[in-house]
Amino acid sequence: MRRLRWLLPALIMIGWLVVGAFGGPYAGKLSEIAENDASAFLPESAEATEVQRLLQRFPGSEAAPAVVVAERQSGITAADRRYLRQVRDTVAGIEGVKPPVSPVVPAADNKALQFVVPVSGDPTATVETLRQRLDEQSPQGLSVFVTGPAGQIADLSEAFSGLDGLLLVVAGSVVAAILIVVYRSPLLPLVVLLSALFALGLASLVVYLLADGGVLAVNGQSQGILFILVFGAATDYALLLVSRYREELRGTADRYSAVRKSWRATLEPILASAGTVILGLLCLLFSDLASNQDLGPVAAIGIAAALLASLTFLPAALALFGRAAFWPFRPRFGSKPPESGGIWGRVAARVDKTPRTVWVVTSLVLVAGAAFLPQLRAEGTAQSELFLTPVESVAGQEVLGEHFPAGAGSPAIVIADADATRAVLSATRSVQGVSRAEVAGTADGLVRIDAVLDAPADSDAAVATVQRLRDSVHDVRGADALVGGQTAVQLDTRETSKRDRVVIIPIVLAVVLAVLALLLRALVAPLLLVATVVLSFAATMGVSALVFNHVFDFPGADPAVPLFAFVFLVALGIDYNIFLMTRVREETLAWGTREGTLRGLTVTGGVITSAGVVLAATFSALAVLPILFLAQMAFIVAFGVLLDTFIVRSLLVPALTIDIGPKVWWPSRLAREGFPKSDSGMPTRA
Repeated sequence: MRRLRWLLPALIMIGWLVVGAFGGPYAGKLSEIAENDASAFLPESAEATEVQRLLQRFPGSEAAPAVVVAERQSGITAADRRYLRQVRDTVAGIEGVKPPVSPVVPAADNKALQFVVPVSGDPTATVETLRQRLDEQSPQGLSVFVTGPAGQIADLSEAFSGLDGLLLVVAGSVVAAILIVVYRSPLLPLVVLLSALFALGLASLVVYLLADGGVLAVNGQSQGILFILVFGAATDYALLLVSRYREELRGTADRYSAVRKSWRATLEPILASAGTVILGLLCLLFSDLASNQDLGPVAAIGIAAALLASLTFLPAALALFGRAAFWPFRPRFGSKPPESGGIWGRVAARVDKTPRTVWVVTSLVLVAGAAFLPQLRAEGTAQSELFLTPVESVAGQEVLGEHFPAGAGSPAIVIADADATRAVLSATRSVQGVSRAEVAGTADGLVRIDAVLDAPADSDAAVATVQRLRDSVHDVRGADALVGGQTAVQLDTRETSKRDRVVIIPIVLAVVLAVLALLLRALVAPLLLVATVVLSFAATMGVSALVFNHVFDFPGADPAVPLFAFVFLVALGIDYNIFLMTRVREETLAWGTREGTLRGLTVTGGVITSAGVVLAATFSALAVLPILFLAQMAFIVAFGVLLDTFIVRSLLVPALTIDIGPKVWWPSRLAREGFPKSDSGMPTRA
């Protein structure tokens, strides 16, 4: 039987090879079903969402307007008008265009022309064809753009195109480089990367099948976060397991026994870590934003896949390769662990010398960072500021706003009872900031009124106009009037994001606290850990506000950024405290709280630091995508994870644990039994 011990690991590895071969291609297919239009981000119960539903009763309302705008600074010529009318007359034949196409309209200053092309379905291909046709034989000196909602969606899809390959290359390269430095081995990083890739293949397959079946939706943002989370989590769990395996190989001659011991020793913290992240992510289901509701399950599936690969494929590979996996620095049976005299031994000694000073100073540093939190501007940004690189829809919107009423391409939409048409139309036209309003159609006893705003549809001025418009039409008795459109979506998303923060943040904290209480069998320690992570989050957001405002000069932040940052930083940040405190509790059972804390910090310091650096590096890979939201999330999570790794887990938590002493384990027996001599002041170091 001993000779057949290799059979089960070999079968497990073969099984994962099949999963990787079958599921891997689906990582690339996710972009095919990704939904990046506004409907993917609508708040479920908002007024704008109800308008979106009612619009389905109107013929042609499912089409998104692509606004073609042409500009000549010296003045539009007769040749320009002939050219644009000729193009306008032929675009109806482009696949995806849903006639009628509006007439060509000149600007009052005679420097621009525009017409609107309704586009049904995914506008990406249609807008690309339209842009190509406009580029053909355009008069010299005439600048032509495709903008409006359809143009913005097309540019957003283009920004996410190639996301899967780009993120895989960047994240994989960064992780490989860090692992080679950590392990000083060419083989072990390859094994860990394979574990992450197989997990990504499994997660992509499951998410694709669920999205294709209509169970959940995927957009470019959730796809990018899925890739990064799987890579980061799988590598983190691998680092913990491999570190314990290397430790066991020094005390165990048989590699299979070493794998079993390391698997059992790390099972609880890895399960607790993954469970905390999964439950934290699933708290997003309580959000009223459709994009948040879908991100929670998508990301949770990724963490579950990373967990499964780390607890099955990785141990099987380690069992088969044995000590050879660490070549050329193989851990020899009976050799001394390097951690016992390394940098983390010195850090532990420094914390032990003046624990109260350490936790007071580190707390003050975090409070200083948190003091800048009010400077975070997370009220939303204009659609034109969503992109970090120049795109045609933004340039076109600027031209449109310069020569026409700025909201012409994206009017506010009023839906009301058709019997109240005259009263609602009058109420709409009376609102300050509305340039013009016209009846756009009727259906099923309802009337649609399009209100063109003076201000750009994605501006704060337009939001204020929509608020006044709602107040005005809501006062029309019996009309049951509702206001939607791009600006209304922006307003409702902002308000819903505020509501989500109030609802979801307490739920996440309660879930994390419950998991920690079950894991550590105590209440004081979990409360301390949650408090330190919340303080770390506040400091991270404060520093991020300074960097965004004064270094990167960002115009603001998406309203969802604080909530996403909280969920990721609390769920991921608590990971390292779980890894540390489960080992501290294990050591405390034998050595007492003080000595157990020092030993736990010394032994786990290297692996947790490596895990933090890897996770921060993988999240930083999101910054390669030219989207403001993802760039901000990349910085926030990367900086926050590093802050947790080097300050909270390395200094603050150990110092607090030592200073409080055995009472940190209250109400468990560890707090009552006055454990070994290290807690009575007598040294117990081995």
